[in-house]
Amino acid sequence: MGKGNGNGCSNGILFVVGTGPGSLEYMTPAVRTAIEKSDIVIGYQRYLEQVQSLIEDKEVMSSSMMQEVDRVQAAIRKAEEGQTVALISGGDPGIYGMAGLVYDIAAEKKSRVAIQVVAGIPALNSCAERLGAPLMHDFCSISLSDLLTPWELIENRVEAAASADFVIVIYNPKSKKRRWQLARTCKIIEQYRKRDTPVGIVKAATREQEEVTITTLEQLQFAHVDMQSTVIVGNSMSYVWRGKMITPRGYLKKYAI
Repeated sequence: MGKGNGNGCSNGILFVVGTGPGSLEYMTPAVRTAIEKSDIVIGYQRYLEQVQSLIEDKEVMSSSMMQEVDRVQAAIRKAEEGQTVALISGGDPGIYGMAGLVYDIAAEKKSRVAIQVVAGIPALNSCAERLGAPLMHDFCSISLSDLLTPWELIENRVEAAASADFVIVIYNPKSKKRRWQLARTCKIIEQYRKRDTPVGIVKAATREQEEVTITTLEQLQFAHVDMQSTVIVGNSMSYVWRGKMITPRGYLKKYAI
């Protein structure tokens, strides 16, 4: 990793880094290196707190939730000034993270700054680890946040995934302002899945407040979930064994084990 890329970009560089699920143990070496190389670290306050020990000697710019555009604009501006900047994103920056917005704004501004996305471990991986092996077959992820996506489109995606028997990873299942969407989602999925379909819920994966729950589709709408929770709804073949949620890939049937 270094400044510039030889393609006419400014001398600064913007690293868009994913810090993973929360624990420093789950941060990749590449992300650590990018942060170490950076002069300035920019991010949402809660994510910065998770990496506090790595940024004590850095210039830090923090902001609150819903200020993503401001953070990206500041990061691009600082990089255009010749600084090496790390823009912090939770999980993986390319999965509901900051990477897309960085490219959108940079393209709109016709910025020449060098941009490098540095992958992090996304929530769906760390949550699957906690639950067992729920993602062994085809799956999709759907966010229930209708802040940027119309609810009608979200419903259509939920129904398409349920009818195709995908394992469904649900991000942003519920918030203080969004209370009914999860129950509606359950009703849609119940048209295509049995009510006893296994469902895994992981809250604050890898952090001290971590909670892991395995329940059923029927009970999901009553479960305690929030914005720190990730929900994994099994497919028609998913099952629970020894407290773990498993979705078979098909080896037993294929090879008559």
